[in-house]
Amino acid sequence: MRKSIIIGCLLIFTITMNSCKVGRFFIFNFADINDHKKFPNRELTASAKTFEFLTPIAPKSPKGITINETKYTLDGFLEEYHTVAFLIIQNDSIQYEKYFDGYEQSSIVPSFSMAKSITSLLIGIAIDEGLIESVHEPIIKYIPELKKNGLEDVSIDHLLQMTSGLDYNEGYYNPFGDVATFYYGKNLRKAITKMKLEEAPGQKFNYLSGNTQLLGLVLERALKEQTVTSYLQEKLWTPLDMQYNASWSIDRKKDGLEKTFCCLNARAIDYAKIGRLMLNKGKYNGQQLVSEEWIDQSTKVDTSNGSSSYYQYQWWLPSTEGDFVAQGILGQYIYVNPEKNIVMIRLGKKTGNIEWSNIFKSLSKAY
Repeated sequence: MRKSIIIGCLLIFTITMNSCKVGRFFIFNFADINDHKKFPNRELTASAKTFEFLTPIAPKSPKGITINETKYTLDGFLEEYHTVAFLIIQNDSIQYEKYFDGYEQSSIVPSFSMAKSITSLLIGIAIDEGLIESVHEPIIKYIPELKKNGLEDVSIDHLLQMTSGLDYNEGYYNPFGDVATFYYGKNLRKAITKMKLEEAPGQKFNYLSGNTQLLGLVLERALKEQTVTSYLQEKLWTPLDMQYNASWSIDRKKDGLEKTFCCLNARAIDYAKIGRLMLNKGKYNGQQLVSEEWIDQSTKVDTSNGSSSYYQYQWWLPSTEGDFVAQGILGQYIYVNPEKNIVMIRLGKKTGNIEWSNIFKSLSKAY
């Protein structure tokens, strides 16, 4: 009898913990590379025809790399620093493609914050199509319930530039913080209605995932009857001739909202096609999928109105040399170097405390 009571109590405790975001934080702990298996999602379908990068007879790849005075082969370095997929593509030819730790080309890897950059592309397309008038529109046009919270002066541009002044805790180790609510919670729309400002918008850059989740709700409201995932399918996934199915994690199964700040789940080779689209100024196969103006705006240095010199429209600008990066917390990267006509993809289990943008720039010198 006592044993049955103990088992029953443990079962109730587990169910209760799993039903709230704090419980899920402790059950799942910190974000990891298998998180795409933990959340409900909406599916993306591979294109009926597939674009394939060229495979040269004699691919050219860097011979090695030196970190902290230690010399590695490229394979050895990537494996040592927790990489599961690495691609170097130049002039549409795969110069290097390797997978580690049991991963292969068909392995799904969550994007984490690389999804922010893809969300920005969708916002740009929505503006191109007139679904959103401009980046200067106030977000309360689409999320009027935020007016009572004092967000009437926050624009779409403020969200894109991370200059909104949101009161949002980006602490990844806090089970009671906003990141845990947005990542593990089951009602993003409700969480969004509680958002307030810490300071006036347009004053300074502050990287906050809440900005991109607000962009996701703005986009959903602008689309009306269409989901963010179906819009990605229609405007990018199918037109780019993606090779594999993918998915976008949502907060709950019924009427869920996409976690636009973090959670696209795809393969390295298809992330590379996003990089190629950026490299080609939004054009694919003769079709302008995203306006060239949006790509230019997303990759130029702009320090006006509190904006940062190293971040623009949800893309990181690691230098003044024209290269740019989509970046995720565990060291997921889409790196684009227009000067060298190079796209690099790095997916990993953790960053390994390496400044990967410097690695990408170093590797680019071999081409």
